[in-house]
Amino acid sequence: MFVVEQDCPYQDLDDKDQNAIHIFGYNENKRVAACLRVFWKDEEHGEVQIGRVVTLEHGIGLGGKLLHEGVKLATEQFKAKKIYLEAQEYAKGYYAKEGFEVVSEPFLEDGIPHVKMEKII
Repeated sequence: MFVVEQDCPYQDLDDKDQNAIHIFGYNENKRVAACLRVFWKDEEHGEVQIGRVVTLEHGIGLGGKLLHEGVKLATEQFKAKKIYLEAQEYAKGYYAKEGFEVVSEPFLEDGIPHVKMEKII
């Protein structure tokens, strides 16, 4: 089960959570098992960003379903023309399954290799 929430229960350090919509995935015990956030990166040009993608349960397809719901939210509610994200380099195949393409060379974020990825709608 996925739930979309516009109110954030905590203040994030980058101050983007207040303007983001969060999607939470719950497991059979009704505990949060996955989440991500969707927010405007550049509203004037129709660019939305997905970030803070986290799954606590692995190997059951939850991450793919979560990402699919994020893309759906970006396209249906935000009417995004492009979706942007910064993926940990090891996970770029996960995002590619949902149609994202690498658009940068690897870079370090908090000491972890990342790549910029986009999906044109």
